[in-house]
Amino acid sequence: MAGESTTQRCKALGDRLKDVREADSKNDLISAIKGALAVHAPLGDPGVIEATGKRYQRAAADSNQLHQDVMTVANAGLPDVWTGSTGAKAAEVVAAAARAVDQQTTALHNGGIALLHLADALRSAQSQDGTARSGLQQVLSSLGGEDGWFDDWFEGDDEEEARKQAQQAAVPHVDAMLNAARKADEAARAAARDLNKLASEARAGKMRTNGVTAADKLVLAETSGANGPTELNELLTANDMQRSGEYLDKMNDKDRADFEKLLADSKSPQERAYLMKALAAGHSMDEIRAFQGKIHGKDPQWLREHLTPVYTEDEDRASGGTNGNGSNKNTDHVRFGTAQWQQADTEGTCVASSTVTARAMVDPLYALDLTGGPSGQENDPEAFKQRLLAEQHRVHKEGDGGKNWDGMKPDGKEKVLEKEVSPHTGADFDYKKMPDSDARRELLPDIEKAVADGKPVPVGVEGYDKDGKRSGHAMMIVGQEGNMLQIYNPWGTTTWVSEEDFVNGHMDGASDNRLPTAYAVHLPK
Repeated sequence: MAGESTTQRCKALGDRLKDVREADSKNDLISAIKGALAVHAPLGDPGVIEATGKRYQRAAADSNQLHQDVMTVANAGLPDVWTGSTGAKAAEVVAAAARAVDQQTTALHNGGIALLHLADALRSAQSQDGTARSGLQQVLSSLGGEDGWFDDWFEGDDEEEARKQAQQAAVPHVDAMLNAARKADEAARAAARDLNKLASEARAGKMRTNGVTAADKLVLAETSGANGPTELNELLTANDMQRSGEYLDKMNDKDRADFEKLLADSKSPQERAYLMKALAAGHSMDEIRAFQGKIHGKDPQWLREHLTPVYTEDEDRASGGTNGNGSNKNTDHVRFGTAQWQQADTEGTCVASSTVTARAMVDPLYALDLTGGPSGQENDPEAFKQRLLAEQHRVHKEGDGGKNWDGMKPDGKEKVLEKEVSPHTGADFDYKKMPDSDARRELLPDIEKAVADGKPVPVGVEGYDKDGKRSGHAMMIVGQEGNMLQIYNPWGTTTWVSEEDFVNGHMDGASDNRLPTAYAVHLPK
């Protein structure tokens, strides 16, 4: 049992608790108690974890002085004549450095807090488990050895009374072990979530090529879209930084020189970042040259509107309460001008529609084809709607979707994801069923890590009416902050839902009360 996950231990103890309560013979009770004792206690050394957390916090305190030093340089005024290999001006570098130091300080501080919380929770869980385990061992000892075949077959009144007393004594001990396991499970998942997120935000270090200076990597990693919270709208994900560096290292000398010139000639950090994102998406130099010709010199607002479908406008992640149909009131529309990135109302193309938007999120050339048309210069919402609808129909047919715009089956969904999204993220997809809350809880850290790295995660949701008729829908998990998941719904919206709502079948906040339960994801490998 030691090699099993915390979630699996919780399930095992839950099963053993049921066995203890339902045991109708001495031998069954002994077997159930032994099964509970065989489940491993919460693992880990709270002292070591706590010491590491305190080191992180001391390092965060040291970073405050570094921030002050960087800001002194930034405020002193810098000449615009200095440029790095990507054309990043000195002021851009210093501003990016200041933000990076802020993020480093926050990361170290929050990472320390996550570890300290884990240490406290684990220490408490181990103490609770130890006390309960000792008490359960005493109950087991009081039962003596197992009965032989005949004795087990017949239970006298005195034996029945003794067995029931032992059951009453054992139940709270197993229940306490289960609560301790749950406490350790929740703390471990929260720490994994927070540390994975902090690691993904160290994006500059993901680009390991020597062809871009450290200063330019920093500027690229810290560049975000126009307006909105900076930390929620960085243009290059951890996956983008890693893949663009790998593609740079594979280029021949001519292509590399040409690409570096495109970067150097860019008019803004955002333009440079989108060129790097195009490279990360796997496009050739000919395609990137044509792309640069369409976006060159455009202001950051134009670039965001044409190249970034899903944009987070503010930091408010509360539900805002619910509407009459169960959906969250705090819902953002995903728009290009007055048109939304959404499926047609009367068509069951949710898989195709969410896939199209996911591809546009990771491939700026594809996004521009849809928003800007063949020239890349259009701003016509109606023309965009027609192009978007045509793409949704193409992908629906590609995945063998229903002829009357009925839904797409899981194998068709995997087919379109592998063809439309995988080439631009480098990640294939595994179909994972989530039949219950335990399965959803078990997969949550992997889902959150994928999203934090910049790989959208398709999620299927369903519900049943009072007559047992099923409704199904496909959405996309596109963001994660703290204990909240950002959901793109191809009805043209994004909404934040909590981890607990995801786990416990309350996804209706991102859709409506017909579709409360997340039943499967396609997890990027």
